[in-house]
Amino acid sequence: MEFIRGLYNIKPHHRGCILTIGNFDGFHRGHQALLSKLQVIKNNLKLPIVVMIFEPYPKEYFSKKIKIRLTVLRDKISYLFYAGVDVILCIRFDKKFASIEAHNFIKNILIYKLGAQLICIGDDFRFGAFRKGDFILLKKIGKNAGFKVIRSVTHCDNQGVRISSTAIRTALIENRILDAELLLGHSYCVSGRVIHGDKLGRKIGVPTANISLQGKLLPIQGVYLVKVYGILNIPLPGIANIGVRPTILGKNQQQLEVHLLNVSINLYAYHIKVIFLKKIRDEQNFVSIKILKNQITTDIIEARNYFNKKNNFNKFIKSELLIND
Repeated sequence: MEFIRGLYNIKPHHRGCILTIGNFDGFHRGHQALLSKLQVIKNNLKLPIVVMIFEPYPKEYFSKKIKIRLTVLRDKISYLFYAGVDVILCIRFDKKFASIEAHNFIKNILIYKLGAQLICIGDDFRFGAFRKGDFILLKKIGKNAGFKVIRSVTHCDNQGVRISSTAIRTALIENRILDAELLLGHSYCVSGRVIHGDKLGRKIGVPTANISLQGKLLPIQGVYLVKVYGILNIPLPGIANIGVRPTILGKNQQQLEVHLLNVSINLYAYHIKVIFLKKIRDEQNFVSIKILKNQITTDIIEARNYFNKKNNFNKFIKSELLIND
C-alpha cells in the first residue's frame, strides 16, 4: 500500500483507479462492507483502489473545534491496509482546498490527476465550495467524461440502527462498549507511540506508559481495564486512564496512560495497541496525591480480580514479570 500526503505528490503512474472518498473514522462494518465490494470490482477492472481522506476533517475545519474521533490516523491507515486498499490519498483540508469549485474538483483532481474510472460515494456526500457538488452532479459529469459513479450502501445492525461513526461515538461516550464493538465489527482500541511524561506514576509506585494521541480527542474518558499488544507476542493485562488528569495537571488536553499489571518494562519508543475492555470508574479530581494513590491501588485490585478470571492472563497476574526494569 502507498500513502500519499497532498495533491502535489500524485504522480502520472497513479492515474487510473477505483476511488472512494470519506473520513473512514473507526473503520466500522459499513466501511468494511464498502471495501469488500470494491475488492470485487477491482478484480474485474484490474485497477487499484484509492481512498481519499482529509486532515483535518471538513467538519473540524469549518467548526474550528477538535472533533471527537474514533481512530487516530495511524490506526486508520492500518485498517485500510488490511482491507486491501492500494493507495491512501491524504489531503490537507484548508481554506485553499475548501474554495475549489465542485466542477474544478471533478475535472482537475478526479479526472486529470487521478483518472478515476469508478467512484463510489454516499448519497449524502457533498464536495466543492459551499458544498455544491453531490452524487447527482458527479454522475452527470461522469456520463460524459467516461467514469462510472455508484452509491455506497448504508448498513444497519440487527436492530435496524444505522451503522455510522456518529452512532459508535455515542455508544462509547455513553459507556456502551459492547454496542460500539458490534457496530465496529472489531474491538475498540487506540494505538500510539509511548512518549515521555512527567514520571509521576513511577514516583508514586505506579509507573505508566504515556501514549501520544496526536492532539486528537477520543470519545472515552475515565479508568478502564485493558489489554495491551505490541510488547510481547501475547497481550498483556493492564489498567488505563484516559482524561485530563485534573488532580495533577488541571488542563484540558486529553492523555492516555497505561499501567501494566505486574510488569515492569521500559516502553519508551514502543508502538503499542490498547484494547478497552471495561470501564471501572470516571476520572476524578482528588484533593491530594495520597488519596489519588489510594484510589489507584483500589483500581489495580479490581483489575487483578477481573483478569484472574481470564485464564489466558493468569500467568501474568500470579507471577511478577520483570523486563528491563
